[in-house]
Amino acid sequence: MTTEPFRREQCRVAAAMAAALLTALALLGFAFARAGASVPFADRLQATLRADLFVLLCLAAAIGDVARRRFFSVQDIAAAGPASPAVAAARSMLQNTLEQSVLAIGAHLALTAAFDRSAVPVAVLVGLFVAGRVMFYGGYRHGAGARAFGFALTFYPSVLALVAALALAF
Repeated sequence: MTTEPFRREQCRVAAAMAAALLTALALLGFAFARAGASVPFADRLQATLRADLFVLLCLAAAIGDVARRRFFSVQDIAAAGPASPAVAAARSMLQNTLEQSVLAIGAHLALTAAFDRSAVPVAVLVGLFVAGRVMFYGGYRHGAGARAFGFALTFYPSVLALVAALALAF
């Protein structure tokens, strides 16, 4: 990629990430404003763990995608040697989904521990995570600019939840 196409792609990535950050800020601001009444910790924890089943479902889908691609590929079925481009891309998406899932679930649990009205914000966080993963998968083969909004819609809400948890905990 020459300098000019590279810079255009960087601009697309930056614009998509900024749009995702603004989306996350708006939706999380709304969620915190509508958080409702204080809830006992055990009930909050149960609600968060149930909501995070959808995060784990995204991870399971990514694992299944790699397995499916390997199963139907002569080159990849043994899982030895260099991966085909399709399996390599699926593994990259799986790796990112694993990383994002660990961050998201940790952030959701931290927010649940720090905020006694966390049910609505956590539900919004999970919704953003799932939407972000769907957009990331859909845009992956079209380049960095196409997948950036989905990546950021998964990443920024988790970071914002961690910041909120830190602010509320201390």
